[in-house]
Amino acid sequence: MSVTTADVPVTAAPARSWLTAVIVWALLLTVPLWLPMLGGYTALAGRVLVLGLAAMSFNLLLGFTGVMSFGHAAYFGLGAYGAGLTLKYLTASTPLAMLAGVLLGGLAGTLFGLLIVRRRGVYFAMVTVAFGQIAFYIAYSWNSLTGGYDGLRGFSRAPLHLGFATIDIANSDLAFYYFLLAVFAVATALQGLLLASPFGRTLLAIRENERRARFLGIPIERHIWMSFSISCAFTALAGALYALLNNFADPMGLHYTLSGEIVIMAVMGGMRAFWGPLVGAAVFVVLQDYISSMTVNWMSFVGLIFVLVVLFFPRGILGVFQGGGGR
Repeated sequence: MSVTTADVPVTAAPARSWLTAVIVWALLLTVPLWLPMLGGYTALAGRVLVLGLAAMSFNLLLGFTGVMSFGHAAYFGLGAYGAGLTLKYLTASTPLAMLAGVLLGGLAGTLFGLLIVRRRGVYFAMVTVAFGQIAFYIAYSWNSLTGGYDGLRGFSRAPLHLGFATIDIANSDLAFYYFLLAVFAVATALQGLLLASPFGRTLLAIRENERRARFLGIPIERHIWMSFSISCAFTALAGALYALLNNFADPMGLHYTLSGEIVIMAVMGGMRAFWGPLVGAAVFVVLQDYISSMTVNWMSFVGLIFVLVVLFFPRGILGVFQGGGGR
């Protein structure tokens, strides 16, 4: 019995996806065991998780809806400030700080999305940059609340009190890493369920052909707005975790340069692959940490690698293995 080439993707694609997921989780769960042997440290792995979550959240909009945003750092930074301000001025509770960060960034994205949902292409992207810069200058100028250019200091993550036990994520880097990993697991599981739902399939239809989706009766603007809002909320969660990781929040967390870095992570890793942005974040963060220790021009080397990936592997690093080729 002959097997046609059309039959291969039906069985091979899910198998590759499951294999990728198994490898990703095996590496993440065992990071504290093998990373020190390579000269790394636990905080570096935590940074990969946080920025990987930010890139995957952004990719809900770019890779799976087909809409570009150059201002996602605004919601990342708002999440960081929301968590930091809560810990400093309201209560020493890590879960409440995370919730405050998600609400601040998510609500900002939801309200702003209503204003721009009818824009497309470069107009949509440029308006997102403008909003991000507005948020940046507010944080930069409001010294009494945000600390201005010096950033928000004077807070720290608090231990988790579970009633039957206390997890000291404040003083144990290992405990905090696995806390980050648990939050990352929940967030990515929710994203996976979302993309596998009818709503997620509708987003893919919009990405592939917006005009045809509109002819089918799909409310395009409503779905893009919901995708934008959900993406912003998850990005704000990543920002809140970043504030907990560093016990610090600063205006550069809202700057458009961070938005550009998030775009680079998503595209470099593979924006059509679910785990692609995480791979891109790992490559970006490790290169940044290693090369910046040798030269201040580390971004030039990362930029060169990004250009090479785009030229020779347009599907991204992970897309090469899952898609089976370059172009």
